[in-house]
Amino acid sequence: MVTSDQSAAQHAGPPETPTGLGGTVRHALTLVRDTIPPLHPGGAPVIGAVAAAAFGVRALRGRGTFGALAVTAGVAAFFRAPHRTTPRRAGIAVAPADGTVSLVDTAEPPEDLVARGLPPGPRPRVSVFLSVYDVHVQRVPVDGQVQAVEHRPGGYLSADLPAASDTNARTAMWVHGTDGHDLAVLQIAGLVARRIVCDAAPGDEVRAGEVYGLIRFGSRVDLLLPPGSTIHVEPGQRAVGGETVLADLPGTR
Repeated sequence: MVTSDQSAAQHAGPPETPTGLGGTVRHALTLVRDTIPPLHPGGAPVIGAVAAAAFGVRALRGRGTFGALAVTAGVAAFFRAPHRTTPRRAGIAVAPADGTVSLVDTAEPPEDLVARGLPPGPRPRVSVFLSVYDVHVQRVPVDGQVQAVEHRPGGYLSADLPAASDTNARTAMWVHGTDGHDLAVLQIAGLVARRIVCDAAPGDEVRAGEVYGLIRFGSRVDLLLPPGSTIHVEPGQRAVGGETVLADLPGTR
């Protein structure tokens, strides 16, 4: 039996779309917010400096508004931090960065992390090379707790060279996963990169896929996995930070 209230609801039709100037503006702002990715705050000084210079030149010349806007927007794009959907199944490590897988091999963990307590010995390594066109933020590979963060100054070789891991300036982070595994993530500067930002600190509880750092601009990120991990990517493959599953961790196959 259909009541009078149910009958009225059936004939009411779909919810009304917001009308008027206010509704149109709100709708447009929602579309922009959903389309344009947020920016990492570490890019604010660079974006501000470039915008000031570009519009300063425009003021002196009396023209070039479009060029100033284009330059500013182009630089801002380097610091985009798009939303990602991270797989939530246990026993996996996701890509810490966007880019091209440049190396799949084994390597010793950084000595400064070993001095902090990270178990020594060779580990499977996956290196992701970031071009200037890639997203430059870095993401946590597993759920866990940050045990140590160590920065080491160094040179600026091309980041796609194997020697860059040992020679270039870098910041290394050790994460102890909730499943008991230890992983290390290395943010490595390159030819163009001159600034590494790491927002993580020892004791922080972190979640896979969270943005924790930024490299200006390009360069490389290494993920050192627990011995016995099964790697699922090959050199030349594209990785999407926070989404691509790089490996199954030991005991989960």
